[in-house]
Amino acid sequence: MSKSPQTATDEIQNKADSRIDQGAERIKQATSEAVATTKEAVERAADRVEAGVHHATDRAAAAAHRATDKAGELGERGREAYEEAIDTADAWLEQARDYVRRKPVQSVAIALGAGWLLGRLLRR
Repeated sequence: MSKSPQTATDEIQNKADSRIDQGAERIKQATSEAVATTKEAVERAADRVEAGVHHATDRAAAAAHRATDKAGELGERGREAYEEAIDTADAWLEQARDYVRRKPVQSVAIALGAGWLLGRLLRR
């Protein structure tokens, strides 16, 4: 028995449709695999970038803390040096006052001599 021309055409059409569907399915699977592989690669790269940024941020914060601590230490040393200088100046001033009280004539003579010398130096 021979197939009718319509039946033969239908079979050819069905085979063609089946091949088209199979080809489309293979393309979809290949595309899905390529997208999945790309997603994994991008996620790994994003994870590395995120870890690098976190590490750099932690290091920058640690450096900022060290700088702040050092600035605090230097500020405290500066305050101590200032207070020491004020104390030393006060002690010298008190010694000068005591000397003037004990020896007023010599103090006036020294002041006149220093004034005369300073005047000579500034005149030139």
